[in-house]
Amino acid sequence: MDDRVFSIPGLVDLQVNGYGGVDFSDPGLTGEMFTAAARRILDCGATAFLPTVVTVPEEIYRRILPLIADVMDTPEFRGRIPGIHIEGPFIARAACGAHNASWIHSPDPDLLDRFVEWSRGRIRMVTVAPEVESADRLIRRAVEHGITVSIGHSMAAAFDVECAVEAGARAMTHLGNGIPGIIPRHDNPIWSGLSDDRLTVMMITDGHHLPLPVIKTFVRAKGAARCVVTSDASPYAGLEPGEYTYMGVRVVLEKNGLLHNPAQGNLAGSSSTMMECMNHLASLDLMSPDELVQVCYYNPLKLIGVDTSSVRSTRDVVYDMDERRFSFAG
Repeated sequence: MDDRVFSIPGLVDLQVNGYGGVDFSDPGLTGEMFTAAARRILDCGATAFLPTVVTVPEEIYRRILPLIADVMDTPEFRGRIPGIHIEGPFIARAACGAHNASWIHSPDPDLLDRFVEWSRGRIRMVTVAPEVESADRLIRRAVEHGITVSIGHSMAAAFDVECAVEAGARAMTHLGNGIPGIIPRHDNPIWSGLSDDRLTVMMITDGHHLPLPVIKTFVRAKGAARCVVTSDASPYAGLEPGEYTYMGVRVVLEKNGLLHNPAQGNLAGSSSTMMECMNHLASLDLMSPDELVQVCYYNPLKLIGVDTSSVRSTRDVVYDMDERRFSFAG
């Protein structure tokens, strides 16, 4: 192999909502549907990933979480799906984004306990809005379960972020997204998250969610050690451009990959894979090759408490330093 092209351990994506028309939060999800989507994700964009279940009614969690756990237990996916990300329902209505506001639930440690039971202890991450009453109790309960808590879909002020970190929060879910377009100038979750050295920033670098100046600011503020790239891939990642229905509303997937809700004027998740997000970040020339590997592999695993030895890769990933591009070998 050319000395300007080298193998990397892999790509780990902590937030994947679905792929190829399969929605991991769909009440009609089956084991066969989840398996097919997981295979495609692992085949074209990631070495390991966290399937992400967004804000849905409690009975849907009761049905979906054990279904995903069953697939995770099969030999095919051991070491490739290290856990589940629960993005909601413990979020803020004022920052719900594409989530259904009517299904948002107040932070309830007992409900989290039920999630853990239904998933057979497979939850690795939960996204929480810390400004909502009782969020600190939920965060502490999550930490007791060994779950990484990330702040997201939140209008948290600096005080709220500080309280969340003191309770055990360790990250910010897709920082810069999942909030309204107009927020308080100074006391907002972006500045608070960037300034707290204990928090890791998760960012969607698909070329649509965050412009270059924002990504550059995140990298400069946190350094590679406190950055994690995620795709936030939607169920419509991997599909052709067109109109679709997502969470009951019309969304449009443009030819350039932008997935959005024209009526509400907001994004509806990403249409990109983890590899595509990493290739966009690499093209910006903000990080060294070693730092790129850090934010796509080592940092994600460290954040969710998974040892690299437990991750199983079936395809080699390489990085071409001249082209600034990741790809699967062969």
